[in-house]
Amino acid sequence: MPVKIRCNLDARHLRAGMMIAALCGFLLVVYLIIKSGAADVAHAMLVVGWWLIPITLFSLVPLFFSALSWRELLPISTRPSTIGIIWIRWIRDSINSLLPVASIGGDIASMRLVRLWGVPGAQAAASMVVDTTVGVTTQLMFVLLGVGLLLIRSTEHRALLVAWTVLTGAGLLFAAVVAFVVCQHRGLFAGSTKLTRWLLPEQLLSAWMTGASAIDDAVVAAYRAKRSILRANALHLMAWIAGTGEIWLVMQALGQPLGVIDAFILESLGSGVRAAAFMVPWALGALEGSFVLFGSLFGLPAEAALAISLSKRVRELALGLPGLFVWHWLEGHYLLRPGAPTHANDVGPNAVNLCDRQ
Repeated sequence: MPVKIRCNLDARHLRAGMMIAALCGFLLVVYLIIKSGAADVAHAMLVVGWWLIPITLFSLVPLFFSALSWRELLPISTRPSTIGIIWIRWIRDSINSLLPVASIGGDIASMRLVRLWGVPGAQAAASMVVDTTVGVTTQLMFVLLGVGLLLIRSTEHRALLVAWTVLTGAGLLFAAVVAFVVCQHRGLFAGSTKLTRWLLPEQLLSAWMTGASAIDDAVVAAYRAKRSILRANALHLMAWIAGTGEIWLVMQALGQPLGVIDAFILESLGSGVRAAAFMVPWALGALEGSFVLFGSLFGLPAEAALAISLSKRVRELALGLPGLFVWHWLEGHYLLRPGAPTHANDVGPNAVNLCDRQ
């Protein structure tokens, strides 16, 4: 009972902290809009107008590359089709973008969907761990490329200060990634059983240790497939770079053409800030503030910078809400089938293909 009470209190504190962060972020967004001129920001969004359709559709390009990157890490014999993995990646990103799940809820849900598709549980979990590592590693590379281009473009004091701050954060992130990879190779999941030993009954603990060891073995095996790892990294880096097109399109819509290099820098620095603010639901305030700050380096008015971030919000809603609907439909479609397991742990390697329509 004391353990359960402590876990409930920790969960409540975490939720309360996230909601406070979200409220502070929302207030920051309101402040930035008022300070920049609410009328000017509204006018900028009206000017973007119908451009939001091609901007939203263009975001499918980085989604495509990131989905293919993840697919490279799944077993060849059971990996979903290209269309299938794009659907699951879409659901994964929709959950992480719109729900207050600290950017990991979508990973867990998509791991379940991949498992329901027929990927063995250990390989599904391992692919998610390695894909997360690949995503963070390539994002770090993307941010460093942006910093390098920023220093080539300008050596003003503000640019140097931004570059130094970002490089400091990148150094800390690099150390965290290295530590995470080392833990993966030394039995990340098996080691976690030591933390759950006092939480689980002996019978469940034994089953968890067996499954954890299988996941650790699958993670190590994934890293040994060096060609797949290289392809996954290349594809995910292409996904980050492709996101530059979204900012470029918004600037075209506003009639303030921004060079591709400048759009690349702005997108890379903004993605780094969003990654650092992963515990803030929807990165409220952090995204808007970063675009206002970094946009000023290129002479962008604050209302134009806010239009970029607000366009991203609209795109997330336009793609994310249908993604959440499809997620619930797939789960319901599976659970309502005769003989379907009622618990995710009951799903075996030969689970039904969710996209089969009977």
